[in-house]
Amino acid sequence: MDYQPLIDRWRDTELDRWAQRLPQQLAQGLSHQRYGDLARWLAVLDSLPDIAPDYCTLDRPRVGAGGHQPLPPHTRAALEQSLMGLHPWRKGPFELFGVHIDTEWRSDWKWQRLQAGIAPLSGRRVLDVGCGSGYHCWRMLGAGAAEVIGIDPTPLFVVQFWALQKYLQRPEAWVIPAGIEQVPAKLQAFDTVFSMGVLYHRRSPMDHLLELRDCLRPGGQLVLETLVIEGGVGATLVPEGRYARMGNVWFLPSCDTLLGWLRKTGFERPRVLDVATTTPDEQRATPWMTFHSLANFLDPANPSRTVEGYPAPRRAVIAAEAAGSWQPRVP
Repeated sequence: MDYQPLIDRWRDTELDRWAQRLPQQLAQGLSHQRYGDLARWLAVLDSLPDIAPDYCTLDRPRVGAGGHQPLPPHTRAALEQSLMGLHPWRKGPFELFGVHIDTEWRSDWKWQRLQAGIAPLSGRRVLDVGCGSGYHCWRMLGAGAAEVIGIDPTPLFVVQFWALQKYLQRPEAWVIPAGIEQVPAKLQAFDTVFSMGVLYHRRSPMDHLLELRDCLRPGGQLVLETLVIEGGVGATLVPEGRYARMGNVWFLPSCDTLLGWLRKTGFERPRVLDVATTTPDEQRATPWMTFHSLANFLDPANPSRTVEGYPAPRRAVIAAEAAGSWQPRVP
């Protein structure tokens, strides 16, 4: 996992401040002392067979790479065994040389709901906050983005990204082991910033929105996806204890409330692109993620409620712009 090419590319650019901090962030985010399983995950990464792809797919539901001829059975088995060693796979799906990584989330459904409503990504520098293994980073690259930076503090997801990168080999895509709070303040370097499935995990949603705003160039676009509830202006659910068995859920606003939060934090033209109820067809246990999933988090007698009695997960996609006039990036 060599980040030096990224550091070198960022030197003497608007991302230089981050380049200077990145070595320390990598040391902390990929610390063997802090993450006892990291050595095992890296051993799995090293065990992946060397296979040269004939093609890569970044613009289809199953992101991945393949060949014109099937792999020999022993090579395919070795590939599948190594990839399974990085269980659990949360966001996807992926397919590598005929091995279908059937992830917990059908993240392609989320991409399908938002892609038509956002500003075209062609030529843009994009930040994906809380990107997991980087599924949407690849889709952003497939949509024409010039550079995509994903950040996620979970080292397993970072290793999963590098497992894909071994075969996709795209130097425009990176996943950094960091959270939004580690991005230099007021960086204003990204044309589009995505925050999907993060806001409700933040104790201060306003601070999160301000952090996202300060990552954007003038006129750049925020694409925000988060849990919401039904209701009007001011309606907000603050779960007592757990929500859908998650202990770190803090604020679930209505769409109208969330639009007000965005205006309050300086965003312009906030608007709802999509609202959808999450179903067990979209989030479920699979052989690649064998732990409990959404079906276990809903009331079996009334699936419209969580096991705690709250409204079942309902997700909105919101778009808004930072103040100012966006100008295309000079190649």
